[in-house]
Amino acid sequence: MSKLVAKEIFLTKGMGVHQEKLASYEMALRHASIAPFNIVRVSSIFPPDCKLISKDIGLKKLIVGQVLFCVISSSATDKPNQLISSAVGVAIPKDSKQFGYLSEHHSFSQTEKTAGNYSEQIAAEMLATMLNIDFDRSQNWDEKQNLFVTSGKIAKTTNITQSALTDDRDRWTTVVAAAVLVL
Repeated sequence: MSKLVAKEIFLTKGMGVHQEKLASYEMALRHASIAPFNIVRVSSIFPPDCKLISKDIGLKKLIVGQVLFCVISSSATDKPNQLISSAVGVAIPKDSKQFGYLSEHHSFSQTEKTAGNYSEQIAAEMLATMLNIDFDRSQNWDEKQNLFVTSGKIAKTTNITQSALTDDRDRWTTVVAAAVLVL
């Protein structure tokens, strides 16, 4: 039996609005360009020897209808004038033989930047604890990020975030952010 380990990952995001909740989710997946696949949610490991690639390159490697493993975050509401966000944070170790972390975060009333930074911080903190990087949890994200980079053990942190302000027409708004694993 072959092992299903991703060699590449790409990030994507989308937003959808519709009278029906499920249809708004479908619209968000379409906006993120991952609607024509059978999505399977997985937990949050960035595999060893995996590369972060662009969405355009990643999509070219997929076949419509295939099973697609994703770390995906989604938020939805039909309440008017609400700010919703979904984010996936990424933390990649310097040693490519080590695994990294992906984190999902979904929120209400957080800006896109705040939600994205939080998801990135969570992924980086999980990686830092695994790599025995000592840090003060009370430090702000900029201070932690600087420490993580200067430790020489973390190569990169980033995030993909989608936010939306809902309208006042009693329609569902859904936002998604995803890390798509390419096998």
